[in-house]
Amino acid sequence: MASYYWEDLEIGLIDTFGPITVDREEVLAFARRYDPQPFHLDDAAAAQTHFGRVAASGWHTCAMMMSAMVERWQQMAGWQAQTLGAMGVDELRWRHPVFPGDTLRGTSELIDKIASRSRREMGIIKWRTKLFNQDDKEVLSLVSIVMQRRRPLDLAD
Repeated sequence: MASYYWEDLEIGLIDTFGPITVDREEVLAFARRYDPQPFHLDDAAAAQTHFGRVAASGWHTCAMMMSAMVERWQQMAGWQAQTLGAMGVDELRWRHPVFPGDTLRGTSELIDKIASRSRREMGIIKWRTKLFNQDDKEVLSLVSIVMQRRRPLDLAD
């Protein structure tokens, strides 16, 4: 079993996740509940916009990405035991619309790691995550700031 303590993770590590199939009914349900703008809900209204058709909310795209990432982590024995939550997200960009019927996939690259100055038991890692559609168009990018468990002193090399 691989080890996923902060010390074990190297800058440059790349992980992949997906596929995610974008379902029209889920797009509409999310928009009705959380982002009820006409171009997320109505074909005729969306046709009058630059989208040209109903597009998924960017927030729904983020939620689909998160779900696929967690599904991937659950396949990696030990990963979730070492991840302690996120501190935030920087540089969120919705680069291309996501439409019902699209198939998305993602990559995350570890771009930075910092030892916590105040809490010996954790370190901070930064992931640059990108989401692509079936045509390899980048639809979303962000940098997540995650707290990762450090190896206990009694297990340190």
